[in-house]
Amino acid sequence: MFYTYILKSIKDQSLYVGWTDDLKSRFTKHNAGKVLSTKFRRPLKLIYYEACLVKQAAIKREKYF
Repeated sequence: MFYTYILKSIKDQSLYVGWTDDLKSRFTKHNAGKVLSTKFRRPLKLIYYEACLVKQAAIKREKYF
Protein backbone atom coordinates (compact mmCIF):
# COMPACT_ATOMS: atom_id res chain seq x y z
CA MET A 1 0.00 0.00 0.00
CA PHE A 2 1.17 3.53 -0.82
CA TYR A 3 -0.05 6.80 0.62
CA THR A 4 -0.35 10.38 -0.55
CA TYR A 5 -0.47 12.76 2.40
CA ILE A 6 -0.68 16.41 3.35
CA LEU A 7 1.02 17.88 6.40
CA LYS A 8 0.30 21.31 7.85
CA SER A 9 2.91 23.27 9.74
CA ILE A 10 1.64 24.47 13.09
CA LYS A 11 4.50 27.00 13.09
CA ASP A 12 3.70 28.84 9.83
CA GLN A 13 0.50 27.19 8.49
CA SER A 14 2.24 26.05 5.28
CA LEU A 15 1.35 22.75 3.60
CA TYR A 16 3.57 19.89 2.48
CA VAL A 17 2.39 17.16 0.09
CA GLY A 18 4.22 13.86 -0.23
CA TRP A 19 3.88 10.14 -0.84
CA THR A 20 5.26 7.12 1.00
CA ASP A 21 4.83 3.40 1.53
CA ASP A 22 4.98 3.76 5.35
CA LEU A 23 2.88 6.67 6.54
CA LYS A 24 3.54 6.30 10.26
CA SER A 25 7.32 6.14 9.82
CA ARG A 26 7.41 9.01 7.35
CA PHE A 27 5.31 11.24 9.62
CA THR A 28 7.65 10.46 12.53
CA LYS A 29 10.67 11.41 10.38
CA HIS A 30 9.05 14.71 9.39
CA ASN A 31 8.38 15.68 13.01
CA ALA A 32 11.83 14.54 14.15
CA GLY A 33 13.46 16.98 11.71
CA LYS A 34 14.91 14.25 9.49
CA VAL A 35 13.27 15.56 6.30
CA LEU A 36 15.05 18.65 4.98
CA SER A 37 12.00 20.19 3.29
CA THR A 38 10.01 20.29 6.54
CA LYS A 39 12.80 20.45 9.12
CA PHE A 40 12.35 24.14 9.92
CA ARG A 41 8.54 24.10 9.73
CA ARG A 42 7.94 21.78 12.69
CA PRO A 43 5.77 20.81 14.42
CA LEU A 44 3.57 19.32 11.73
CA LYS A 45 0.19 17.69 11.80
CA LEU A 46 -1.27 15.22 9.34
CA ILE A 47 -4.39 16.80 7.87
CA TYR A 48 -5.14 14.39 5.00
CA TYR A 49 -4.07 11.08 3.53
CA GLU A 50 -5.32 8.57 1.02
CA ALA A 51 -4.25 5.03 0.23
CA CYS A 52 -3.27 3.81 -3.24
CA LEU A 53 -2.65 0.26 -4.38
CA VAL A 54 0.28 1.12 -6.64
CA LYS A 55 3.19 3.54 -6.33
CA GLN A 56 2.45 5.39 -9.57
CA ALA A 57 -1.07 6.21 -8.37
CA ALA A 58 0.30 7.75 -5.17
CA ILE A 59 2.81 9.83 -7.15
CA LYS A 60 0.07 10.97 -9.53
CA ARG A 61 -2.13 12.04 -6.62
CA GLU A 62 0.79 13.93 -5.05
CA LYS A 63 1.19 15.94 -8.25
CA TYR A 64 -2.57 16.63 -8.32
CA PHE A 65 -2.33 18.62 -5.10
